Amino acid sequence: MAEEKAPIINCHTHVFTGDHVPPYLARTFVPEPFHFLISLKVLVSIFRWWYRWPARIPHKFWFKWLRKGFTHVNLIYNKCWPFNTILEYYLFFQTFFILNKLLPPVLPAGNWLSKLTDKFSAWLSPYMLPINGLFLQVCFVIFVLLFFPTIRNLLAWMSSGLKKFLAMLPGKQTREMIGRYLNIGRYAFHRHQSTIFSKLKSQYPAGTGFVVLPMDMDYMSAGKSRTRYRDQMQELAELKDDNKETLFPFVFVDPRRCVPVRKEKRFKKGDKPFFAWKQVGVKVILEDCFIRDYLEEKQFSGIKIYPALGYFPFDIRLLPLWKYAADNNIPILTHCIRGTIFYRGRKQTAWYQHPVFEQAMSKQKNGKNGKNGFDGFETDEERETKDSLKEDYVPLDLPQTKNVDFSTNFTHPMNYLCLLDKTLLHRVISVEAAKEGASQEEIDRVKTLFGYTSTGLTRDLSKLKLCMGHFGGDDEWCRYFEKDRYNYSSQLTKHPDRGIEFLKRRDGKLAPGKPEQLWRYTDWYSIICSMMLQYDNVYADISYILHNDAGVLPLLKETLQNKGLREKVLYGTDFFVVRNHKSDKNMLADMMGGLSVEDFDQVARVNPRKYLNLNIPDQPKIIIIGKPEKPGVPQNGQEKEQSRDLTDSDVRD
Repeated sequence: MAEEKAPIINCHTHVFTGDHVPPYLARTFVPEPFHFLISLKVLVSIFRWWYRWPARIPHKFWFKWLRKGFTHVNLIYNKCWPFNTILEYYLFFQTFFILNKLLPPVLPAGNWLSKLTDKFSAWLSPYMLPINGLFLQVCFVIFVLLFFPTIRNLLAWMSSGLKKFLAMLPGKQTREMIGRYLNIGRYAFHRHQSTIFSKLKSQYPAGTGFVVLPMDMDYMSAGKSRTRYRDQMQELAELKDDNKETLFPFVFVDPRRCVPVRKEKRFKKGDKPFFAWKQVGVKVILEDCFIRDYLEEKQFSGIKIYPALGYFPFDIRLLPLWKYAADNNIPILTHCIRGTIFYRGRKQTAWYQHPVFEQAMSKQKNGKNGKNGFDGFETDEERETKDSLKEDYVPLDLPQTKNVDFSTNFTHPMNYLCLLDKTLLHRVISVEAAKEGASQEEIDRVKTLFGYTSTGLTRDLSKLKLCMGHFGGDDEWCRYFEKDRYNYSSQLTKHPDRGIEFLKRRDGKLAPGKPEQLWRYTDWYSIICSMMLQYDNVYADISYILHNDAGVLPLLKETLQNKGLREKVLYGTDFFVVRNHKSDKNMLADMMGGLSVEDFDQVARVNPRKYLNLNIPDQPKIIIIGKPEKPGVPQNGQEKEQSRDLTDSDVRD
């Protein structure tokens, strides 16, 4: 009899509809004001119209009779050679004649081929049917293209000249934006999240669990969505009530919504404050607010953030919420990949310098040029230390000018070190640039909450349960392999128990130049894995990147051989955003076929339950070859996890 296993849990899915997405995602991709012409509302309306009427035509009885009759006519027509061949040539020339008049010229004016085409059209003109009027001409072309595949294929071959026009379009990012538009249209044309969720469930075994992540795009400066964020969340809560055992929704948080309720975007009378809290002892207690309703009353499973929409994850307005999450072991999932959904508005001047990290401005070591021809340093370790520099450190420059490029400054994994590391968190609260948007009263409350003094903090966020969505991106996984001569990208191999030392050298001395090197030159895979090794509650999911199974599987298998990382990797797909690459059932099959049974069960059954604070049933013991554990030391932090679970239960009860 097959052993009963815990259900699969997909830790990264979406079911929001087109009504929850702002219309002008093309902004910054397309010169202003032309982005108004590419509206997502129009695209979703077209999809809805198509699936409401034209897409249903093949299922109508009259269409089936028409198709049956056409099949009989086609059989007779095919026997009428050479009449059918002559007719097809004539219809081809008629179609070519009409299209030549209707469509803009593909070839440059004055080109010899363009002149020849015009002469040929003029010669054909006396012999063509007198089809007048745009409507009749379009109907004729559609009829020919639908019912005469030979003509359709010939015209497609001749239209290969359009590639010259397509080559003039912007590059990969614009193509991804177009693909994202079409993909949202394919799924998000549904009016209800429940319909999209049913499409997701149908691709998995019965009992599979799903972490559903909503989106709040009101502050990304891409227009106003049809439906308010609060209404989206209410519908998601109702969906959770209908799927209590399998749906684990998160609540989306944007710090710009953490304002007095009347200043909140799209405020309606009767709305509760989005986030309100008070300090009791050393803990954060939520007051009557939107966040409390969803985390405590409606029992949502965690918190989702998306910094690419225009903020740093260590925004001071979020720190009390992160303290509440850390106190109660509430999971947080963040977007950590380059993408096409990002802030579309004008960037603030303060953004061009990082609020916390610094850079060295000296180009010389002790006043002399170096042998390496750059800055005088022979090794990364020498470059890390401030003692070798003449100049003081200044805030780290963030020089990207385009929004799509600048968004990586918000999603960079090093930003989360500013939450997890006590020294950097102290700097977050200290540095004025990190307090943008917060009142002095809020700042003082945050200082009291963390026990702030001029020399340090008495409380921190090192136990924050944080998942890096998308594991940095498959491009950063490839970058990890390519960085074979770069010291920091080899630290996981040299020191598999800790990876990169972020702020110190291996001898324990501070290295103030190190964060700049890590920010600018180190692959995100190495940074994320090092955080997972050094902090008990840092996870990463493989959503979206798993569509590239050939590129991801080899390194994923290697990652799972590290005992410190094995229990931190989560299965997720990024449904339905990833659908333009593969379906969920395809990616599920890829992972089940590409990983061993033990590895798949670890990332898809065991780890998600630990991340979501669910009961973990007994699993077969999996032996990983590695260094033997010290006698008397609990393996893999089991004793700590047990005590943390008890604390969780006490808090929840």
